[in-house]
Amino acid sequence: MAQNVNLSDIVINLSMPTLLFEQKNHAIYWLGVTDHTAFRCNAYLICSGEHHILIDPGSIAFTTQLCERVSQIMPPEDVSALVLCHQDPDVASSLPEWLKINPDICVITSPRAHVLLPHYGCANYRYHNIEKTPVFSCGETHALHFITAPHLHSPAAFTTWDATSHFLFSGDIWAALSIDWKLVCDDFPAHCTDMNMFHMDYMASNVAARGF
Repeated sequence: MAQNVNLSDIVINLSMPTLLFEQKNHAIYWLGVTDHTAFRCNAYLICSGEHHILIDPGSIAFTTQLCERVSQIMPPEDVSALVLCHQDPDVASSLPEWLKINPDICVITSPRAHVLLPHYGCANYRYHNIEKTPVFSCGETHALHFITAPHLHSPAAFTTWDATSHFLFSGDIWAALSIDWKLVCDDFPAHCTDMNMFHMDYMASNVAARGF
């Protein structure tokens, strides 16, 4: 796939991961979800050389399905890092299960999320502080950049920009509540109505939103 891939042309098969981007040794997959709910876990996998990084691996209830998706690409124990954009359970509560799969996994998150993650029952793990080191190198040519998004909606929320694909993994920003899920929005005015159902409750500060 070229760097300017048109996501609207990608056919989704919910029984398998969806390849969104591939360039040499750098690939990005959407891992899919079959739960028929307005609150979905939305996990991605970045495979970059020897690095295999899960973006927002989701809830503990989602772990079995997510492992099945990952195993269609590679052994789940080869996942080397998790990016947790904030500490909410629909983003981070699967962390103890991933530490069982790979105790050496690196947890990439903010200091404020880091102090709350032990409440999921996991106190010891490798930790990458995105405020101290806002770039994570994936070999010699690829890197992830972490962009803080304070109070959207966590005080230390952040987004992840992949410098190779130019994808921005935005966490809860632009999230919407809808049973009629689509990977690519094709009607933004209608999508705004679904976004409002989430954003007016969770992203309660125009100052924060405009600042980002």
